[in-house]
Amino acid sequence: MTIRVVLADDQPLIRAALQMVITDTADVQVVGEAGDGTEAVRLTTELTPDVVVMDIRMPGMDGIEATRLITTGTSTARVVVLTTFDDDDYVYGALRAGASGFLVKDMALDDILAAVRIVAAGDALIAPSVTRRLIREFADRPTAAPPRRTELERITDREREVLTLVGKGLSNAEIADQLSISVATAKTYLTRLLAKLDARDRVQLVILAYEAGLVAPSY
Repeated sequence: MTIRVVLADDQPLIRAALQMVITDTADVQVVGEAGDGTEAVRLTTELTPDVVVMDIRMPGMDGIEATRLITTGTSTARVVVLTTFDDDDYVYGALRAGASGFLVKDMALDDILAAVRIVAAGDALIAPSVTRRLIREFADRPTAAPPRRTELERITDREREVLTLVGKGLSNAEIADQLSISVATAKTYLTRLLAKLDARDRVQLVILAYEAGLVAPSY
């Protein structure tokens, strides 16, 4: 099955570079390009892509608002934000808006292509190192949402342990090792957490763990 992608970035050179690497693949196809958030939302509605690669900083409607409109609307497209992480203040906002992860503009093009495949398959693009960096970056921000401890009343003590480890950036294999359980059991706990906490993917679990205070800001 071909993965249909919309590229949203106000820099034509970025779109051209991504288009070039995608053209050489058999399973990914660029079906549309947008130069701002408004156009990205329109093309997503019209072209029904599987994945939208969304820049955050664009003129007019930015990538955060565009992501929110796409993920809360009728579209089934999954969004990954494209950013310069070191100086971008909006990554956390994009994840809260429903993005399934983010890409860094200085990543190798092949890595970006691999990330598109991961998100299209229904997974979230959030590596342990990225998780830890997100926590450090946003832990002390006064705009963070208040703790969501009431949501945790629906989960067991063991599920809370798993959620804490997810929030710390551990992979399923690392969680299994930490809790002396099998990887399959760790995956089962993740599935239960997604259902009980009404989270769409691992990214939202990380955010919830942080907001609920399960992950120490100093981590």
